[in-house]
Amino acid sequence: MSELNLKQASRKPEGLASGHRLCAGCAHSIVVRMILKATRGPTIATSATGCLEVATSIMPYSSWNIPWIHNAFENAAATASGIEAAWQAMRKKGKGPLAKYETLDVIAFAGDGGTYDIGLQALSGALERGHDFTYVLLDNEAYMNTGIQRSGGTPFAAATTTSPAGRVIPGKKEWKKPIDEIVIAHGIPYVATLNAAWPMDVMRKSRKAFEVDGPTFLHAFIGCPRGWRYPMEKTISLSRLATQTCMFPLYECTLEEGRPVYKLSGPSAAIARRPASKKPVEEYLMSQGRFQHLFRPEKRDDLLDSIQAWVDHNWEILLEKAGV
Repeated sequence: MSELNLKQASRKPEGLASGHRLCAGCAHSIVVRMILKATRGPTIATSATGCLEVATSIMPYSSWNIPWIHNAFENAAATASGIEAAWQAMRKKGKGPLAKYETLDVIAFAGDGGTYDIGLQALSGALERGHDFTYVLLDNEAYMNTGIQRSGGTPFAAATTTSPAGRVIPGKKEWKKPIDEIVIAHGIPYVATLNAAWPMDVMRKSRKAFEVDGPTFLHAFIGCPRGWRYPMEKTISLSRLATQTCMFPLYECTLEEGRPVYKLSGPSAAIARRPASKKPVEEYLMSQGRFQHLFRPEKRDDLLDSIQAWVDHNWEILLEKAGV
């Protein structure tokens, strides 16, 4: 992988301009800027309908300083695979606007609604066909753009407008869909998780994804002050807690001799070395309004214990896969 450092990244022109209309404290722009800093050269991006698309492309303005295409909720991966196929065809024929480029970073951005749910079919098809592009899941864990409805990426017990917390049902009844494992099962060469609290980790993994031949998948943790109901200045500290509690561990998965090889990265690797440093999930949950019903009027220890057990179970499975 070519060298990438913070000084180089800071000097690179912004791929996403300021002045967009994303909410204050939203992690979308933070992560997308970091990812675009890691691109190698010519880049084309496509975005599914969602917070990122709506807030960066309000007519007649655009925040995108690179070629960018908006597509519907369900077909970000299909659009990206079409871009990549067109580039390959132009290179083969030696003509067309993209024929001169030796490398082209094709990026598909989509939220949890456009990935876990509506866009899963197009994503699966593009991965199976082996298109050389990078798919970025911007996971704010609900359909925030359309009114904070639950998605397949919404955590268990989270309150949304379609999984409200009441006396009988305490928020969403289902556990978060294991999207990373679904993607890894396609046998693609690179999958990684990203957290804005560790910017160099985001950029390093993004550059690695761009340089890998074939489809790659980046799963980014996206804090949402509006939907999760926390103060806008707490996005980075809350993101840090998500990884420190192992709600959202950081790791990479590469394909070696046809087998997935897992490697913990950053703070998750540190927690594996010092298990006592792993924070209780309660610290993460109690900082967000969407989980306040677990603490008021009386504390729901039964649900908190279930969530902690789920986190611990998944963490142990990841440790085993990583050979720790």
